[in-house]
Amino acid sequence: MSYRIFISTGEVSGDLQGSLLVEALYRQGEKAGIDLDIVALGGDRMAEAGAKLLAKTSEIGSVGLLESLPFVLPTLQVQKRAIAELTARPPDLVVLIDYMGPNLSIGQAIKRRFPQVPVAYYIAPQTWVWSPSDRDALRLVETSDHLLAIFPEEARYFEAKGASVTWVGHPLVDRLADAPSRVTARATLKIDADTFAVALLPASRRQEIRSLVPPMFEAARRLQEKLPQVRFWIPLSLETYRDDVERAVLEYGLRAEVTSDRTPEVLAAADLAITKSGTVNLELALLDVPQIVIYAVHPVTAWIARKLLGFDIPFMSPPNLVQMKAIVPELLQEEVTPENILREALELLSNPQRRQQTLDDYREMRAAIGTAGVCDRAAAEILGMLR
Repeated sequence: MSYRIFISTGEVSGDLQGSLLVEALYRQGEKAGIDLDIVALGGDRMAEAGAKLLAKTSEIGSVGLLESLPFVLPTLQVQKRAIAELTARPPDLVVLIDYMGPNLSIGQAIKRRFPQVPVAYYIAPQTWVWSPSDRDALRLVETSDHLLAIFPEEARYFEAKGASVTWVGHPLVDRLADAPSRVTARATLKIDADTFAVALLPASRRQEIRSLVPPMFEAARRLQEKLPQVRFWIPLSLETYRDDVERAVLEYGLRAEVTSDRTPEVLAAADLAITKSGTVNLELALLDVPQIVIYAVHPVTAWIARKLLGFDIPFMSPPNLVQMKAIVPELLQEEVTPENILREALELLSNPQRRQQTLDDYREMRAAIGTAGVCDRAAAEILGMLR
């Protein structure tokens, strides 16, 4: 028995989540005696996991209204190519991962052309947190036949909107099962006991290089002036950002190492992370690394979102979203200044009580994101839709 599955995702984090799902689908398919042909929109990780890419989407993501304009045409071209490929050879099942705007468009096109093909939504966009209306949530419910939730609150929200929902837990629980220990990671990176290792994670999108690197790196420069034992490690989400990041390291005079192949070690070894908002926040929490989360979009985008669209988010980072509780400090928009980042960094590095409270909150959060086997549970649910 053979089935064709189409998976659609975008951006760096979607490529990671997609790759974990592809591996699990092949495992579960083999266990059930099912041959799978998986085609996808994604990135290099998904291709390495065994998906045949119809197009790469890992580098065309953005957040914000103005920020998304350069990617509108490339996104539409990718969608057109994907629909043409699927029309020529229809899938037996479709899985949409995050990436709300493009995925809802693709999902609705598939529903129109192939109404008999089941659609699963895995890792729903965080419309349940930030959307001021139900419109996007209702579109998502109408587009998908089954939703696989990664947060308990997400499951409750979409269930209340009429979706068929299964809470499977967060896939990072699986990914970090084999993460190096802090001791091993620091030995690998040759970090001695007297060094404060700080991970800087400014960007998985091009726009974040422009908006987050200057305040983050200026705060880092001031931090190393105050604490000479501080050293920085900067793991790249995409190799294409290396020149920009290395140029900024020189400009701000940071004692920093830029790496693209030691991300697990850098995260596990860190005493502190200063990071953009995203999936990496949950990775750091699962590794017991205190962190400062920062995020900013173009001021015009922020004004439109607040004044015209009514956006008012309680939290942005995944650790805080798990239980809707302020576990890690978030600096958003106007709060993203070198002074604020430096203040939080010094507090987390030098105040034992504050660090311990963060670790205690992480432990409580960990109990709410599911147990190991998340990806296999998600894959089993998806394959069950084929029957």
